[in-house]
Amino acid sequence: MKNLNEVSKDLTADLKKVISLADLENLQIKYLGRKGLINSLLQSIKKLKPEEKKNFGKKINDIKTAIKHLIEVKQKKLLYIHTQKDFIDISLPGKQYQRGSLHLVTYAIEEISEIFQKIGFIRMTYPEVEWEYFSFDALNMPKGHPARDDFETFFIDVPASRKNGKMILSPHTSSGQVREMIRVGKPPIRMINIAKCYRPNWDTTHTPMFHQFEGLCVDEGINITHLKGAINYFAKEFFAEDREIRLRPAHFQFTEPSFEPDITCGICLGKGEINGIKCRVCKSGWLELAGAGMIHPNVLKAGGIDPDIYTGWAFGFGIERIMMMKEGIKLDDMRILYDGDIRFLEQF
Repeated sequence: MKNLNEVSKDLTADLKKVISLADLENLQIKYLGRKGLINSLLQSIKKLKPEEKKNFGKKINDIKTAIKHLIEVKQKKLLYIHTQKDFIDISLPGKQYQRGSLHLVTYAIEEISEIFQKIGFIRMTYPEVEWEYFSFDALNMPKGHPARDDFETFFIDVPASRKNGKMILSPHTSSGQVREMIRVGKPPIRMINIAKCYRPNWDTTHTPMFHQFEGLCVDEGINITHLKGAINYFAKEFFAEDREIRLRPAHFQFTEPSFEPDITCGICLGKGEINGIKCRVCKSGWLELAGAGMIHPNVLKAGGIDPDIYTGWAFGFGIERIMMMKEGIKLDDMRILYDGDIRFLEQF
């Protein structure tokens, strides 16, 4: 009987301490759980004399019923308080939350992918951390080529591979050309490789980290007209019908012949100046967008493709640079894309 009185006193004290539904649940387990106080008292009945068991058992059941009632009352009070605290008046105006958006470069990547998907190109992404072999050797670039100097390429301070040379941060997406040829095996191949690239440059039209997308097409009978047609198709889709494209002869180790596609500047609209001042982006009315050309036979061989049977073209566009030329953007400094200035980013 002494234990029963102590249970009643403890319950009254414990109920005063309950301030949440979680507290109430713990209290219920303490008193009514499988290993709770009430069950412990019920198990002690067997130690009593026969004439005491009936009376003791009745009192335990009365206390158990009272505990359940007190817990239910407390639960209703807590639920009422909780409901009042979270009450929503639907007649009040809603809260205004800031609306986020994708980065401008991400929008460009999605648009580029859709444009080339329409003409049967698949999208791939190859490593950002690459080997010298895929970035240079497989692309017909000899050991002494200037691009392999640490002034132009980020080298990683790890042991070189006997087969693949030093490890680098990929300077261009062109390393994906040979990887894709090896992956596919036998043409036809129609691929765009979109990835981050790294070069130690920093000015109006360069950042140390930038994005490129590589176009690759290999099949029988592929020639320069197909290359020009693909670039012209992309330019009209991505920029606008009134923007002009030109191909200038150039030299790249991995293409022969090679070209640099230019587009009329979207800042000065091809005039080369704004209000009598030379355009800070193009300086001439034209801006170089990419490197392009017919794939060199040595590159086809490195990818396991027979150059006597198959030919192909490739190009590499800088995504940030084409965004500078996007109709209506009028972005005159590439670096602002990565400055994190919310005043610029929230416009898009």
